[in-house]
Amino acid sequence: MSSEQITVHLIGDSTIAEKEASARPETGWGMPFADRFDDSVTVENHARNGRSTRTFLEEGRWEPVVRDLTETHYVFIQFGHNDEVPSKEQYTTEAEFTANLEKFVDETRECGASPVLLTPVARRHFDEEGTPKDTHRVYSELTREVARDRDVPLIDADERSRSLLSELGPEESTSLYLHLSPGEHSNYPDGVTDDTHFSEYGARRMAELVLDGIEELNLELASRVVLDDR
Repeated sequence: MSSEQITVHLIGDSTIAEKEASARPETGWGMPFADRFDDSVTVENHARNGRSTRTFLEEGRWEPVVRDLTETHYVFIQFGHNDEVPSKEQYTTEAEFTANLEKFVDETRECGASPVLLTPVARRHFDEEGTPKDTHRVYSELTREVARDRDVPLIDADERSRSLLSELGPEESTSLYLHLSPGEHSNYPDGVTDDTHFSEYGARRMAELVLDGIEELNLELASRVVLDDR
Protein backbone atom coordinates (compact mmCIF):
# COMPACT_ATOMS: atom_id res chain seq x y z
CA MET A 1 0.00 0.00 0.00
CA SER A 2 2.62 2.61 -0.94
CA SER A 3 0.79 5.62 -2.35
CA GLU A 4 -2.03 3.72 -4.03
CA GLN A 5 -5.69 4.40 -3.39
CA ILE A 6 -7.06 3.11 -0.08
CA THR A 7 -10.73 2.65 0.81
CA VAL A 8 -11.90 2.64 4.42
CA HIS A 9 -15.30 1.05 5.03
CA LEU A 10 -17.08 2.02 8.26
CA ILE A 11 -19.73 -0.37 9.61
CA GLY A 12 -21.69 0.32 12.76
CA ASP A 13 -24.56 2.29 14.26
CA SER A 14 -25.86 5.85 14.69
CA THR A 15 -22.76 7.05 16.55
CA ILE A 16 -20.82 6.76 13.24
CA ALA A 17 -23.53 7.22 10.62
CA GLU A 18 -24.10 10.10 8.22
CA LYS A 19 -27.11 12.16 9.29
CA GLU A 20 -30.02 13.57 7.31
CA ALA A 21 -30.40 17.36 7.28
CA SER A 22 -33.52 16.93 9.45
CA ALA A 23 -31.41 15.40 12.26
CA ARG A 24 -28.63 17.97 12.31
CA PRO A 25 -26.74 19.17 14.30
CA GLU A 26 -26.58 15.48 15.37
CA THR A 27 -23.42 14.16 13.72
CA GLY A 28 -21.87 10.69 13.51
CA TRP A 29 -18.09 10.62 13.95
CA GLY A 30 -17.73 9.01 10.52
CA MET A 31 -18.66 12.35 8.90
CA PRO A 32 -15.70 14.49 10.08
CA PHE A 33 -13.47 11.37 9.98
CA ALA A 34 -13.96 11.16 6.19
CA ASP A 35 -12.53 14.68 5.79
CA ARG A 36 -9.29 13.92 7.62
CA PHE A 37 -7.43 12.07 4.85
CA ASP A 38 -5.61 13.11 1.71
CA ASP A 39 -6.96 12.39 -1.77
CA SER A 40 -5.55 8.85 -1.77
CA VAL A 41 -8.18 7.71 0.77
CA THR A 42 -11.90 7.17 0.20
CA VAL A 43 -14.15 6.63 3.21
CA GLU A 44 -17.35 4.63 2.61
CA ASN A 45 -19.73 5.07 5.55
CA HIS A 46 -22.11 2.09 5.70
CA ALA A 47 -23.13 2.69 9.34
CA ARG A 48 -26.85 3.17 9.98
CA ASN A 49 -28.93 4.42 12.90
CA GLY A 50 -30.24 1.75 15.25
CA ARG A 51 -28.25 -1.18 13.89
CA SER A 52 -26.72 -4.00 15.88
CA THR A 53 -24.34 -6.59 14.47
CA ARG A 54 -27.34 -8.90 14.05
CA THR A 55 -29.67 -6.49 12.24
CA PHE A 56 -26.80 -5.16 10.07
CA LEU A 57 -26.31 -8.74 8.86
CA GLU A 58 -30.01 -9.66 8.67
CA GLU A 59 -30.79 -6.61 6.53
CA GLY A 60 -28.12 -7.62 4.01
CA ARG A 61 -25.95 -4.56 4.68
CA TRP A 62 -22.74 -6.57 4.96
CA GLU A 63 -22.85 -8.33 1.56
CA PRO A 64 -22.24 -5.23 -0.60
CA VAL A 65 -19.29 -4.29 1.62
CA VAL A 66 -17.66 -7.72 1.30
CA ARG A 67 -18.33 -7.79 -2.44
CA ASP A 68 -16.24 -4.66 -2.87
CA LEU A 69 -13.26 -5.58 -0.67
CA THR A 70 -9.69 -5.90 -1.95
CA GLU A 71 -6.26 -5.85 -0.30
CA THR A 72 -6.13 -2.03 -0.34
CA HIS A 73 -9.25 -1.79 1.83
CA TYR A 74 -9.82 -1.45 5.57
CA VAL A 75 -13.02 -2.30 7.42
CA PHE A 76 -13.57 -0.42 10.70
CA ILE A 77 -16.09 -2.36 12.81
CA GLN A 78 -17.82 -0.64 15.74
CA PHE A 79 -20.99 -2.01 17.30
CA GLY A 80 -22.41 -2.45 20.80
CA HIS A 81 -24.81 0.41 21.51
CA ASN A 82 -27.84 -1.49 20.23
CA ASP A 83 -26.55 -5.06 20.64
CA GLU A 84 -26.25 -4.71 24.42
CA VAL A 85 -29.75 -3.50 25.40
CA PRO A 86 -32.07 -6.47 26.17
CA SER A 87 -35.20 -4.30 25.81
CA LYS A 88 -34.33 -3.33 22.22
CA GLU A 89 -35.52 -5.39 19.27
CA GLN A 90 -31.94 -5.15 17.93
CA TYR A 91 -30.63 -6.96 21.02
CA THR A 92 -27.88 -9.48 20.28
CA THR A 93 -26.77 -12.03 22.88
CA GLU A 94 -23.13 -11.99 23.98
CA ALA A 95 -22.41 -15.22 22.08
CA GLU A 96 -24.08 -13.90 18.90
CA PHE A 97 -22.26 -10.57 19.18
CA THR A 98 -18.90 -12.34 19.41
CA ALA A 99 -19.76 -14.65 16.48
CA ASN A 100 -20.89 -11.69 14.36
CA LEU A 101 -17.69 -9.71 15.03
CA GLU A 102 -15.67 -12.83 14.13
CA LYS A 103 -17.65 -13.14 10.89
CA PHE A 104 -16.89 -9.51 9.94
CA VAL A 105 -13.20 -10.04 10.73
CA ASP A 106 -12.80 -13.41 9.00
CA GLU A 107 -14.65 -12.43 5.83
CA THR A 108 -12.73 -9.16 5.61
CA ARG A 109 -9.46 -11.09 5.77
CA GLU A 110 -10.64 -13.68 3.26
CA CYS A 111 -10.85 -10.81 0.75
CA GLY A 112 -7.31 -9.69 1.60
CA ALA A 113 -8.57 -6.54 3.33
CA SER A 114 -7.63 -5.32 6.83
CA PRO A 115 -10.17 -5.38 9.69
CA VAL A 116 -9.94 -2.93 12.61
CA LEU A 117 -12.16 -3.42 15.67
CA LEU A 118 -13.42 -0.49 17.75
CA THR A 119 -15.15 -0.63 21.11
CA PRO A 120 -18.34 1.51 21.25
CA VAL A 121 -17.96 5.18 22.19
CA ALA A 122 -19.03 5.96 25.75
CA ARG A 123 -22.40 7.38 26.68
CA ARG A 124 -22.25 10.49 28.83
CA HIS A 125 -23.12 9.17 32.29
CA PHE A 126 -21.28 10.23 35.44
CA ASP A 127 -21.49 8.84 38.97
CA GLU A 128 -21.90 10.99 42.09
CA GLU A 129 -18.12 11.59 42.23
CA GLY A 130 -18.08 12.95 38.67
CA THR A 131 -16.40 9.85 37.21
CA PRO A 132 -17.70 8.64 33.80
CA LYS A 133 -19.58 5.35 34.14
CA ASP A 134 -18.44 2.30 32.18
CA THR A 135 -21.66 2.13 30.13
CA HIS A 136 -20.50 -0.53 27.64
CA ARG A 137 -18.50 -2.71 30.02
CA VAL A 138 -19.60 -6.17 28.79
CA TYR A 139 -19.80 -5.57 25.04
CA SER A 140 -16.60 -3.53 24.96
CA GLU A 141 -14.81 -6.41 26.68
CA LEU A 142 -16.27 -8.88 24.16
CA THR A 143 -14.86 -6.70 21.37
CA ARG A 144 -11.45 -6.64 23.07
CA GLU A 145 -11.56 -10.44 23.39
CA VAL A 146 -12.27 -10.91 19.68
CA ALA A 147 -9.40 -8.53 18.89
CA ARG A 148 -7.06 -10.60 21.09
CA ASP A 149 -8.28 -13.99 19.86
CA ARG A 150 -8.14 -13.03 16.18
CA ASP A 151 -5.09 -10.76 16.49
CA VAL A 152 -7.00 -7.79 15.08
CA PRO A 153 -5.88 -4.16 15.54
CA LEU A 154 -8.09 -2.58 18.21
CA ILE A 155 -8.99 1.06 18.79
CA ASP A 156 -10.46 1.24 22.28
CA ALA A 157 -12.87 4.11 21.58
CA ASP A 158 -14.76 3.33 24.80
CA GLU A 159 -11.69 3.85 26.98
CA ARG A 160 -10.50 6.86 24.97
CA SER A 161 -13.89 8.60 25.07
CA ARG A 162 -14.33 7.96 28.81
CA SER A 163 -10.91 9.48 29.34
CA LEU A 164 -12.05 12.57 27.39
CA LEU A 165 -15.28 12.73 29.43
CA SER A 166 -13.25 12.51 32.62
CA GLU A 167 -10.98 15.32 31.44
CA LEU A 168 -13.92 17.60 30.54
CA GLY A 169 -16.13 16.72 33.52
CA PRO A 170 -19.94 16.56 33.83
CA GLU A 171 -20.64 20.14 32.73
CA GLU A 172 -18.19 20.78 29.91
CA SER A 173 -18.75 17.34 28.36
CA THR A 174 -22.33 18.29 27.39
CA SER A 175 -20.75 20.15 24.43
CA LEU A 176 -19.78 16.78 22.91
CA TYR A 177 -23.35 15.48 22.80
CA LEU A 178 -26.68 16.59 21.39
CA HIS A 179 -27.80 19.06 24.06
CA LEU A 180 -29.99 21.91 22.78
CA SER A 181 -32.22 24.37 24.59
CA PRO A 182 -35.79 24.95 23.36
CA GLY A 183 -35.70 27.23 20.30
CA GLU A 184 -31.94 26.85 19.82
CA HIS A 185 -32.30 24.82 16.60
CA SER A 186 -35.27 24.53 14.23
CA ASN A 187 -34.93 20.72 14.05
CA TYR A 188 -35.44 20.50 17.83
CA PRO A 189 -37.95 23.25 18.73
CA ASP A 190 -38.52 21.76 22.21
CA GLY A 191 -34.81 21.24 22.79
CA VAL A 192 -33.08 17.89 23.31
CA THR A 193 -30.90 16.19 25.91
CA ASP A 194 -29.17 13.20 24.30
CA ASP A 195 -26.14 11.65 26.00
CA THR A 196 -25.52 9.04 23.28
CA HIS A 197 -25.35 11.00 20.02
CA PHE A 198 -22.88 13.74 19.18
CA SER A 199 -22.92 17.41 18.32
CA GLU A 200 -20.77 18.46 15.35
CA TYR A 201 -18.02 19.39 17.80
CA GLY A 202 -18.35 16.07 19.64
CA ALA A 203 -18.19 14.08 16.40
CA ARG A 204 -14.94 15.88 15.50
CA ARG A 205 -13.48 15.08 18.92
CA MET A 206 -14.49 11.40 18.59
CA ALA A 207 -13.00 11.23 15.09
CA GLU A 208 -9.77 12.63 16.59
CA LEU A 209 -9.71 9.78 19.12
CA VAL A 210 -10.04 7.24 16.30
CA LEU A 211 -7.30 8.99 14.30
CA ASP A 212 -5.05 8.88 17.39
CA GLY A 213 -5.72 5.15 17.56
CA ILE A 214 -4.77 4.72 13.89
CA GLU A 215 -1.50 6.50 14.56
CA GLU A 216 -0.72 4.46 17.67
CA LEU A 217 -1.41 1.22 15.82
CA ASN A 218 0.97 2.45 13.12
CA LEU A 219 -1.50 1.50 10.39
CA GLU A 220 -0.39 2.37 6.87
CA LEU A 221 -3.44 4.63 6.81
CA ALA A 222 -1.78 6.94 9.38
CA SER A 223 0.50 8.48 6.77
CA ARG A 224 -2.57 9.71 4.84
CA VAL A 225 -4.09 11.77 7.68
CA VAL A 226 -4.28 15.54 7.16
CA LEU A 227 -4.77 18.32 9.70
CA ASP A 228 -8.25 19.53 10.58
CA ASP A 229 -8.48 22.88 8.80
CA ARG A 230 -11.40 24.09 10.93
